[in-house]
Amino acid sequence: MAAPTPRFSILILGSTGAFGARIAGLLSRDTVFDLTLAGRTRATLEAQADTLSKSTGRPVSIAVLDAERITADDLAPLDVRLVINASGPYREGRYGLARAAIAAGCHYIDLADSRPFVVGFGTLDDEARAAGVLAVSGASSVPGLSSAVVAHHRDVFAALRVVDIAISPGNAFDPGVATVASVLGGVGQPMRMLRDGEWRTVYGWQGLRRLRFGAAGRRWLGYVNVPDLEILPAHGVSIETVRFQAGLEVSLFHLGLWCASWLVRWRLVSSLEPLAPRLLAIKRKLHRLGSDRGGMTVKMRGLGRDGRPKAITWLLVAKRGHGPYVPALAAVALARRLASEAETRRGAMPCHGIVPLADILAEAKHLDITCTEKENPSRTSAGGDAG
Repeated sequence: MAAPTPRFSILILGSTGAFGARIAGLLSRDTVFDLTLAGRTRATLEAQADTLSKSTGRPVSIAVLDAERITADDLAPLDVRLVINASGPYREGRYGLARAAIAAGCHYIDLADSRPFVVGFGTLDDEARAAGVLAVSGASSVPGLSSAVVAHHRDVFAALRVVDIAISPGNAFDPGVATVASVLGGVGQPMRMLRDGEWRTVYGWQGLRRLRFGAAGRRWLGYVNVPDLEILPAHGVSIETVRFQAGLEVSLFHLGLWCASWLVRWRLVSSLEPLAPRLLAIKRKLHRLGSDRGGMTVKMRGLGRDGRPKAITWLLVAKRGHGPYVPALAAVALARRLASEAETRRGAMPCHGIVPLADILAEAKHLDITCTEKENPSRTSAGGDAG
């Protein structure tokens, strides 16, 4: 008689949020995982656990916990092997939950896309190695998925010069106050970006341009300060330009933030972050504008192995409201690799090229998410911007 498959227990903190709920849904499909849903509100956790239990026929546990106050002593009785932090916000230097997971002997994954948070995460490396666990920050669209795309295509270039990443969700997506506050906090703020071999200062939500995301249509874009802007140049000696931009589907919303970015840049307003609840309420009232389609693109340019200019454009399009699953895919894929022991690294690190692209996309096989790529003639610069 065959031995039973070992169970792998996971605590999902922020399980009722926009991305945590999707992580829970994806992981609940696999019988190898035992899930504990965690957050601050018992009633919503119980409702979520009941829904998942009914759909899977398996029990789902809950734990009422506050991400800001969790200690190793809180985690120890739960007997979990992995903590997935989907709660946010991810503030610079505030690694309390990661440290608690490490001290409790748990692997740790978060979905941070904050540049200072993810770039500085390696400060926990000695602690994680001593505990024999893997702690990974940024297992999300950026840098988890974006770096996987670059790593997948890196070997076809003799010299990769330019990486240009852009993301635009459909307006139907409800991001929640914390996510909106994170975006607004960067609007108009200075950031450093490598362009044509020089580090330059640009400003959040500026660099206005318009880009087509395949079937998701054309969207306005602006600069956002993500880990890729620092991590990709550090890992690619030939890279001369890294650009990341994001955009809102509804032009009125996007251009409104672009206008507001000048108020912050000129120091007439210190930050737009306090406006998050009010602006999210307006967005929710106008949710019928736009669509349920989102897109992500990674453009890579440089010299091919034959010494000639080479360019590859990778495009992801999500339909039927499945775009919010994209930030969850890398974390789910990494959890699966840990459970199967395919991932044996230990220590603390950003999620740069850690999860293979094929593994990430395999988690989207039941979703309306398609990926395509094409080659086209290369250009040596990143293209023009306005503002």
